[in-house]
Amino acid sequence: MNKTLGLYLHIPFCISKCAYCDFYSITDDSQMQRYADALILHMEDYSGAAKNYYVDTLYMGGGTPTSMPKKMILDIIDGIYSNFNVLETAEFTIECNPATADRSLLSALYKAGVNRLSIGVQSACDNELRNLTRIHTFEEAVETYEAARKAKFDNINIDLMYSIPEQTERSLAMSLQSIVELEPEHISLYGLKIEPNTPFAESADRLALPDEDTEYRMYEQAVRFLESHGYRHYEISNFAKPGKECLHNLRYWNCEEYLGLGPSAHSYFGGRRFSFKRDIESYIDALENCGSDVEIIDENYEIPPAERLGEYVMLQLRLADGIDTVEFERRFGISFERLYGKFLKVYIENGFMQKRGTRYCLTLKGMYVSNYILSTMLDFDEQAYGSISTGLDK
Repeated sequence: MNKTLGLYLHIPFCISKCAYCDFYSITDDSQMQRYADALILHMEDYSGAAKNYYVDTLYMGGGTPTSMPKKMILDIIDGIYSNFNVLETAEFTIECNPATADRSLLSALYKAGVNRLSIGVQSACDNELRNLTRIHTFEEAVETYEAARKAKFDNINIDLMYSIPEQTERSLAMSLQSIVELEPEHISLYGLKIEPNTPFAESADRLALPDEDTEYRMYEQAVRFLESHGYRHYEISNFAKPGKECLHNLRYWNCEEYLGLGPSAHSYFGGRRFSFKRDIESYIDALENCGSDVEIIDENYEIPPAERLGEYVMLQLRLADGIDTVEFERRFGISFERLYGKFLKVYIENGFMQKRGTRYCLTLKGMYVSNYILSTMLDFDEQAYGSISTGLDK
């Protein structure tokens, strides 16, 4: 047994739904106990399939996992250790909202094996937090951070946002300074995106958002500032002190196997990609009544060779180290330059990409428009691909 696996558990409960968020979550807590029991049943269902794997990263996300009562969270954690082969050295992350985690809960989580905390701070300016409809103040976020340190957490991530309504380059600088003074091991920086079917989408024309040029300056400002304070910019939106990169997320970006359980959770496991419907009622009913997830699977397919190759390119280019052309050819049996030459030339000439030794990687400018670049690169040279499709099927 030498294969490793990442485990993601989705906890879809929130005290209040933020106006910008499109992750699957609900504010009705009446189903919490049934959901916790169903999630444990789901873990039992997959324990056989995962018996030959060592779990080396775990991640409880949401929603807000810490909005559940302490006993429920601990029962779920017990379910993890009862059904999977978890390495003693496994990275175990749980997300928390500053309004939902006190020292008692954090201490209990640490004693139960959670060793990494991700705190959704988003801004150090209370007016910006109100604009985001967050339910906490920055002072409360600092109190949660300090409580986590007292609970012995020595690996903490802080989520931060830019391009917030009414945010300025000056207020972002204040937030960045306030965050680095706390000295977290990891910082995730996300630009606000107006997602369909959210309250922000419905009121987008009334939001005081920075223009595109200002948004890019904010991103550049944040990257330069964090790098100057010892944080390595190792992925488009992520910064870490040396050795503190998020190992679970690196599994995604390196196309390694992971199992996701819970409504809306996605998996790449056993050569297949599958996900579960965004419906907690259906999820609970299926596990309670059938003991099976057949009725709640949203998609389930074996990844075709072309998609596997394209996904590898898209995910690897999110990393600052980019794509190693030697490793690419070893995996897929064809030259990276042969497949993507027409894109590489244009993007290098326009300052979006650079070549370093055997690697191609995005520049800061390229990272900012990465969604466009990565989507266009998925349309690789079909003629060149056709000549190697048999090799990719191996």
